[in-house]
Amino acid sequence: MSPFKGKTGFKRILNAGGYSLDGLRAAFTGEAAFRQLVLLNVVLIPLSFFLNVSRVERALLIAVCLLALIVELLNSAIEAAIDRISLDLHPLSKNAKDMGSAAQFVVLTMIAVVWAVILL
Repeated sequence: MSPFKGKTGFKRILNAGGYSLDGLRAAFTGEAAFRQLVLLNVVLIPLSFFLNVSRVERALLIAVCLLALIVELLNSAIEAAIDRISLDLHPLSKNAKDMGSAAQFVVLTMIAVVWAVILL
């Protein structure tokens, strides 16, 4: 068992919430791509409420937007971990970073496809 896993109950939940807010703050202040996706969400999510679509379609429009934020957080975490290990150029480090970027590309493509299918 890890020595860093000492908290339980409500204290653990409070700590986890604080760590989550710290992660969101770090992503927003340190990652331009995350800020751009937040802006995209600020535009698209409210727009979804003005469209004449079903509740399920609206939920899907919102979900794919939020998924892009999730993937960007994971991509940024991968990049930070790789950079923490070493700033040296290494093929495995490049692969890890490129795969994180590819995941974000897939999600952005998914946003475009889902919005197009629902609206067109």
